[in-house]
Amino acid sequence: MYRPVAQTAPSQDRTFYLFNAVLSAGALAFLAWLLLINTGGSIEADLSFLPAVNAGLNSLAAALLVAGYVAIRGGRRDLHKYLMVSAFASSALFLVSYVIYHYAVGDTRYTGEGALRYVYLAILLTHVLLSMTVVPLALSAFWFAYKRRFPTHKKITRFLLPIWLYVSVTGVVIFFMLRAA
Repeated sequence: MYRPVAQTAPSQDRTFYLFNAVLSAGALAFLAWLLLINTGGSIEADLSFLPAVNAGLNSLAAALLVAGYVAIRGGRRDLHKYLMVSAFASSALFLVSYVIYHYAVGDTRYTGEGALRYVYLAILLTHVLLSMTVVPLALSAFWFAYKRRFPTHKKITRFLLPIWLYVSVTGVVIFFMLRAA
């Protein structure tokens, strides 16, 4: 059932934008420290299973994103909402698992050589750069959907969906490339 678009006060939008910016910048700073400075070895448990869990969570997120897209194209808003919240939850669980693994292990190096190394590095570079946009875009998409400002929500998701899908799929590709090297 369609309900009229609720108007958000500009001060509420400003507060959300500030929250989104601080949260996103904090997450990026933490991940930069985690991957560039942290050397790992802080946890004694065997966490070698986590990269496979991460790939599974990325695969699940990608499947949920596609299903959510199909649901909204079919006019099934409630199903779309549940699928997108589930995709976000899957990606959030991925992020928690990713942080735990890299906190314990540190950076993972690709050991392959030749042309495949350049393919891996190109995929990794685009994956990392685009992944930096997923959190602020996803939070914005959720904000505008929550506020029932669907035209703005739709504008954001036109960029968010292909980026989030690419990041999820390339996360799985990176996992398999690291395993094969």
